Amino acid sequence: MPILVSIGYATCHWCHVMERESFENEEVAAFMNAHFICIKVDREERPDVDQIYMEACQIISGSGGWPLNCFLLPDGRPFFAGTYYPPQPAYNRPSWVQVLQNLSDAFRNKREVVEEQASRLMEIIEGSGTSLVSKKIGDLGKTSPFPKAALQTIFQNLKEQFDTKNGGFGNAPKFPGTMSLHYLLNYHYFTGEDEALRHVLLSLDKMIMGGLYDQIGGGFSRYSTDATWLVPHFEKMLYDNALLVNLLSEAYKLTKKELYKESIEETLAFIAREMTSAEGGFYAALDADSEGVEGKYHVWDINEIRTILGESLAGDYCAFYGVSPEGNWEGKNILHRKHTFEEFVKMRGQGSAVDFKKKIKESSKKLLAARAKRVRPALDDKILLGWNALQCSAYANAYAALQKESYKKAAVRNLEFLLEKFAQPGGLEFFHTCKNGQTQYTAFLDDYAYLIEAALDVYEITFDTAFIVQAGRLTELVLANFLDKEDKLFYFTSSNQKDLISRRKDLYDSAIPSGNSTMVCNLQRLGIILNGGEDYKKLAAEMLLKLRDAIQQHPSSFSKWAIGLMNETYSINEIAVVGKEALEKAKAINETFLPNKVVMASTISMQNYPLLKGKKEQPNTFIYLCKNHACRQPVTTIEALSQLLNKNEV
Repeated sequence: MPILVSIGYATCHWCHVMERESFENEEVAAFMNAHFICIKVDREERPDVDQIYMEACQIISGSGGWPLNCFLLPDGRPFFAGTYYPPQPAYNRPSWVQVLQNLSDAFRNKREVVEEQASRLMEIIEGSGTSLVSKKIGDLGKTSPFPKAALQTIFQNLKEQFDTKNGGFGNAPKFPGTMSLHYLLNYHYFTGEDEALRHVLLSLDKMIMGGLYDQIGGGFSRYSTDATWLVPHFEKMLYDNALLVNLLSEAYKLTKKELYKESIEETLAFIAREMTSAEGGFYAALDADSEGVEGKYHVWDINEIRTILGESLAGDYCAFYGVSPEGNWEGKNILHRKHTFEEFVKMRGQGSAVDFKKKIKESSKKLLAARAKRVRPALDDKILLGWNALQCSAYANAYAALQKESYKKAAVRNLEFLLEKFAQPGGLEFFHTCKNGQTQYTAFLDDYAYLIEAALDVYEITFDTAFIVQAGRLTELVLANFLDKEDKLFYFTSSNQKDLISRRKDLYDSAIPSGNSTMVCNLQRLGIILNGGEDYKKLAAEMLLKLRDAIQQHPSSFSKWAIGLMNETYSINEIAVVGKEALEKAKAINETFLPNKVVMASTISMQNYPLLKGKKEQPNTFIYLCKNHACRQPVTTIEALSQLLNKNEV
């Protein structure tokens, strides 16, 4: 009997539609169960399974998406795959029942054709993902294997996709493109390219002021269905908010722009209020739908606002957030704004921006309280190791930027929760997911890579070397269980996992950074921090050389890789702070925008870390700036450090 694997996720709108229309129909379900072995898979719990069968779908149809319905031979090889199918023929698609009937008939009566199709698909799947990888590692002995010209090529290729009016990249649907924006922000730092910075700030401003951002509750939706960021797909994913908080924290360090500070604070307030478990873990997502209607929880009728706020407050509020009687989406209003508080008050020529802002914020609190009484979107309360680590890093970086003690506590609490709760008993490996207190599934490369990154990020706000020890231990585990020692790249699954028909390497940075690109950046940092780190640095460089051409040609698909490439080109600033005031001075260093740095700090002499070795306590607290195995004369102030950094060749 053939196998039918239907892959979706909790906040997938069309997954819910197909469930209601077909899977919950008794006649359809009876046919499915009579002719197929039916398996439902949550793609977020088993991304390894999703990768293989999504590849099959893309080969067959040229596109993919969810729900992903894949038909397999008994040995697990796919022979057909598609996405949503309606209950009756529509949208140039056959009905779901027609698909089931045709494939059941093919399996029984045209088995040799089905077997041949499965064999061809597996050949393509096994060979995919390597076309963009250089067959040669390259010569690390060259004077400059990572030239600055490569970074300029990346910038120019990203620039071709700029939406210079609305920000972001390309047209609708429009995703945040967080990692590409992060590259541009760093590129501006090193090159002084103003156009790169302008596009980052334009994109952030437009996203924050658009419907993509929840104007009263904080947090960002998954993507915008239009080019202007007005109409979102209303689901809120943990990883999007984590990555955007990271980017906003860096942008705030550079610009000190109040809009970014507020967005960080409001987004993390949303995470704390709606996405955090009692133990300190973070839930996966909030659905787009409530009461079966997409966006119903988030949109407003003008009369609702007038009733809640009263006529006098509602007038200004509706004017500021673009609320009208006719609405801006399906007869309702998605709150958005075209101006900052200061611009709006100046345009109207009345009152002070401070007073107006206070009034608007108080009104938003009333609307938020009223909205909380509505039927809420469903919460996907899975706690995923990798996504939690991304959010942990977001809290750490927000603390570095804003110095709010609660952010530091949240980061430490979450990391300790992950290290304890997700550790498998009797070994060094970790689980991937936790739900209702139960952990399961062996962790994937992404999980470990993000967890290592989070441990390093939390070290740099606490300077507790226990987190470095954890990062080093986890890195050794990844090297032992995931690295293809010949190819110098990491598999997505552990060598200890035996339940897949194909073991793959995931190289692309998509909605989240790939485990491979994240490991590049981790290895670069640990190569500086740990004794014997030269092997880590060498492996990172070898990985980058294998992908160097692909990174330049397709930067939007390799944006985290591009950041790692930039670290190689300009070298990482190694900063050690030693002395009585070391932690306070390190905290001040972290508040500054310095994208390629490793900071270590200690109040006492520590000889077991290369960056701190030989740096003894003195009456004064000294700041040491090192780069490429050479250190500058130590200084005692942040201002003096800034001068040294400005003198660095960039």
